[in-house]
Amino acid sequence: MTQGMRSRRALVYAAVLGTAGLSGWAWRRWREVAPDHPDPEASLWQQQFVQPDGQMLAMADFKGRPLVLNFWATWCPPCVQELPLLGRFYEQNVSKRWQVLGLAIDDQGAVSRFLARSPVKFPIAMAGFPGVSMSRSLGNLTGGLPFTIVFDASGRVLHRKMGALTEDDLAGWQQGLR
Repeated sequence: MTQGMRSRRALVYAAVLGTAGLSGWAWRRWREVAPDHPDPEASLWQQQFVQPDGQMLAMADFKGRPLVLNFWATWCPPCVQELPLLGRFYEQNVSKRWQVLGLAIDDQGAVSRFLARSPVKFPIAMAGFPGVSMSRSLGNLTGGLPFTIVFDASGRVLHRKMGALTEDDLAGWQQGLR
């Protein structure tokens, strides 16, 4: 290999490494950009969502008691698998002042059809595609589903979980608020 070939190869490597470094820096900066609202949690409590039956649901109505907020979709297998677990948690703990809310990142028709086949007792509301941005602003850095947030009675975030819930997750969160 000649000296000129080694120099060109070194330049190519340097260019590739420089581009990769710059891309990584740009990606990190993009993920650190401040959300549209300076306080996404405060913004959440001001939101209203339509339920599959067309009724409106105000987030403000959930303040004052612990809340498990679950972002889900009918097309997401882990989301669908964890709904019965959330349903059991809700039924066992509603008398202990716990609340559960499912925000569907989905189409209202698809959610209505799904709930007709697999009803749940806790409230479900439609976040639609904008729910992805909302979940990101609340800590879901990947925008994936399912994504769950636990709020205390004052509306402060206590826990976040990306991915399917387990009974241990729910039991631990509940223990932390006793």
